[in-house]
Amino acid sequence: MSHHLNFYINGAWVDPVTPNRIPVINSATEEAFTEISGGSAADVDLAVAAARAAFRSFSRTTPAERLELLETILAIYIRRMDDIAAACAQEMGAPIGFAKDAQAYVGRAHFEALIKVLPDFAWTERRGTTLVVKEPIGVAGLITPWNWPLNQIVCKVAPAIAGGNTCILKPSEIAPLNAIIFAEIMHEAGTPAGVFNLINGDGPSVGQKMAEHPGIDMMSFTGSTRAGILVAKAAADTVKRVAQELGGKSANILLPDVDLEDAVRKGIDACYINSGQSCDAATRMLVPRDRHDEACKYAAAAAAAQTTGDPHAPGTILGPLVSAVQFEKVQRLIAAGIDEGATLVAGGLGRPEGLNRGYYVRPTVFGNVTNNMTIAREEIFGPVLSILPYESVDEAIEIANDTVYGLAAYVQAKDLQRARDVAAQLRAGSIYVNYPDFDLYAPFGGYKQSGNGREYADFALNDFLEIKGIVGYGN
Repeated sequence: MSHHLNFYINGAWVDPVTPNRIPVINSATEEAFTEISGGSAADVDLAVAAARAAFRSFSRTTPAERLELLETILAIYIRRMDDIAAACAQEMGAPIGFAKDAQAYVGRAHFEALIKVLPDFAWTERRGTTLVVKEPIGVAGLITPWNWPLNQIVCKVAPAIAGGNTCILKPSEIAPLNAIIFAEIMHEAGTPAGVFNLINGDGPSVGQKMAEHPGIDMMSFTGSTRAGILVAKAAADTVKRVAQELGGKSANILLPDVDLEDAVRKGIDACYINSGQSCDAATRMLVPRDRHDEACKYAAAAAAAQTTGDPHAPGTILGPLVSAVQFEKVQRLIAAGIDEGATLVAGGLGRPEGLNRGYYVRPTVFGNVTNNMTIAREEIFGPVLSILPYESVDEAIEIANDTVYGLAAYVQAKDLQRARDVAAQLRAGSIYVNYPDFDLYAPFGGYKQSGNGREYADFALNDFLEIKGIVGYGN
């Protein structure tokens, strides 16, 4: 039975209080293939009541009991990964291989990482006669994006539950089906009624109502900086905690000693992954000025090797962007790059040849970009790389830090100590040296307008916990 038109509240699939259907678009065809229900303040009230009632008992469960629940959820999640991947391919245009190996898999990996560190987490600490206790904060409101949906759902739900909290999830209405499958997993795992709740809908109708609701104790939000500001403002009147992972404009510094061809080729991948729709994408490539033209040549060749097409076609690397709104935004920014005098090295406006419908974007590279250009300042969220020349390493660091964002940065060098020295000077929450493997145990989150708080493994737990000091506890 399809639950597309239902919400999951208090352990049951329920109809919305007021019917409101929202079409879900297949970004490869530009056509609606199903509908979901959009929620309202009344639905939020029901979910909050269920979560608050469940918190009384769930907050008193032991870490071992919560660990056992997470292990059960993980086992069912693994069994449903093909379903999750199929949903990601259909609703967000992820190539099916990437949907399986990255989009669906990363949710599994985050469960596994948290399960591994949870037994050693310090819930209490003695400081003389004082006992310091970490305990659940309460009801957590969770708002997740469409671009890495399972990554963000698991990065919020898993630590919330591990910490003894109850939660209400509002996924993106643009790509909601994976979250419905996730709710089915939570139900099958025997998650106690009210501990996990799901409401679909848009930001103003559901997200804002969650953020301002006095019955929600904290908000964890991932999305654009613009939307994050609205969530924070809505949450301010009730002085609830707000943890946010927002936008980015990550610099990728190629130091003078680097193997330029290899670094540029891998830099294209770091920019274009997920069709460029990643908040930590390496979108600003900084190269020595005397090697700028050489870097552009390598980038053009690497961009040409990125096969764009049907998410279900063999060999597809880049699928369509997620929506018409996103497509038009990227087209506008490509046009701005051309109008402001950047050198168009590859790609450009319009769809790739042979693709007449679907939100497909030509893999694009700009050279001779200066850091005051629109394409160097705004988060594009598409397969668009800007190459910026620099005169000295000090100037490269200055350019890299000259942004309102601070989510991630990248450094490439043969001299590892030199790379470390540069990494130490970059103002971002995650620095990636020489294209390392993905680390699920590293903290993830931003400086400046890229947000606050940290996700992944045990770092994620702290956002969902209060710290209590019991003074005079005794010897």
